[in-house]
Amino acid sequence: MSFDPSTLVYDERGLIPCIAQQNGTGEVLMMAWMNAEAVAKTLETGKVTYWSRSRQAFWIKGETSGHTQALVDLRVDCDRDCLLAIVEQEGPACHTNRRSCFYTSVVDGETELMAPMV
Repeated sequence: MSFDPSTLVYDERGLIPCIAQQNGTGEVLMMAWMNAEAVAKTLETGKVTYWSRSRQAFWIKGETSGHTQALVDLRVDCDRDCLLAIVEQEGPACHTNRRSCFYTSVVDGETELMAPMV
């Protein structure tokens, strides 16, 4: 069955959240936004492509940093309003140079940094 990105549920800005997860380990790396064209580009090229809300432009992960995400599998949740990209991450996923963007833990009302910089 062929997949049509227009069948996804996008927000009022035409965006859908996409969670990137490391293939094999299940490690959650990051969350970013896609529009229908970014979804299509990701599927066509195998290079995970997001929509940058601040730049209002496509953002191919790792295009400038070299910290690429190669698509292994793209999954759609049951409500069709969120995506899960299973990826092979090269280098850190976070712009802070950490492996994952989820490196801050809230413990007893206080924040703790969990992961060192790569």
